[in-house]
Amino acid sequence: MNSPSASPSGQDEGPRTLTSEHYWMADFARVRKFDAHVHINVDDPALVQLALEDGFELLTINVDAPDFTPIADQRAIAISMAEAYPSEVHWSTSFSMHGFGEPGWAEHVTADLATATAEGARAVKFWKDIGMGAEDPDGRLVMLDHPGLVAIAERARELGLVLIGHQGEPHNCWLPLEQMTTENDRRYFSRRPQYHMYLHPDLPGHDELIAMRDRFLTALPGLRFVGAHLGSLEHDVDQLSAFLDRFPDATVDMSSRMSQLQFQSLQDRERVRDFFIRYQDRVLYGTDLSFHPSADPVRFCRAAHAIWTSDWRYLATAESQSVAALDADVPGLALPRDVIDKVYYRNAVRVFGIDAAAAGS
Repeated sequence: MNSPSASPSGQDEGPRTLTSEHYWMADFARVRKFDAHVHINVDDPALVQLALEDGFELLTINVDAPDFTPIADQRAIAISMAEAYPSEVHWSTSFSMHGFGEPGWAEHVTADLATATAEGARAVKFWKDIGMGAEDPDGRLVMLDHPGLVAIAERARELGLVLIGHQGEPHNCWLPLEQMTTENDRRYFSRRPQYHMYLHPDLPGHDELIAMRDRFLTALPGLRFVGAHLGSLEHDVDQLSAFLDRFPDATVDMSSRMSQLQFQSLQDRERVRDFFIRYQDRVLYGTDLSFHPSADPVRFCRAAHAIWTSDWRYLATAESQSVAALDADVPGLALPRDVIDKVYYRNAVRVFGIDAAAAGS
């Protein structure tokens, strides 16, 4: 987790007006924001209550991950939260790849997408098991551009759902632990060797998974697509720029990839800052906060608030802060206010079709 430090002057910056070139830490809670990538896997409003205090709306994303609450329970929780907090909580459905290619699987998934849409889903998540684990009945790895999945995506598009794609992993995933650029990736993959692709050279490489994703999008022009985790191109904003140029209907969220951006900005702050300014309409703020039944709500919310404020410090202000994942002090980007407003709010409500006026100010 990133930990904030004092302002460059060493003193409290005090209240600021919203007429300055960029925002300040004092503006954090009063500026409207949207975390477009969280996972609420427990029927507890603690995170939503924190979001209300910190000025956030949330998109909670269902996903059929083995260490998550069962996907049907995730949906029930999402619907319950959205009904209780209609202005603050929005949700994305998903589906299980179990049974892919067997009779009735496609019909079940498409029918369930229609049901989820009627229940209020804004999007559908295509998870990383596609291309990295899910198999067809003959034991072959299922890739994203498989015609059966393209048909699912076409149905989602007909229903008006945004497709959130998590294909691949951080580029670090294909490196030995000691060569990874961030400590959080070293920690994550050391604890989850099943996802550390350096240990699985028989599975597709990073370039192959990215090419698969791009073939999929080429076959579906006009699809509203959000590349989760900076589209798995977090390691190089130039490659990410090329992706956004190639697919004008795509956006990306930055969930769980802030330290990779900070790693690059240590090398060339202006290159990262220019990326955000150039693609200010194409990036969504997100964190990947995952609230599980085993979590202590007080400790979880304390950590969530620290992440939200640390990210704001990096993106919105010029302040430096100590980033544990890099063991370095990282200066903030001080993005212009209008860029922050888009990245933190306006892009999300546009992409997910949320009525900002109805959501409240």
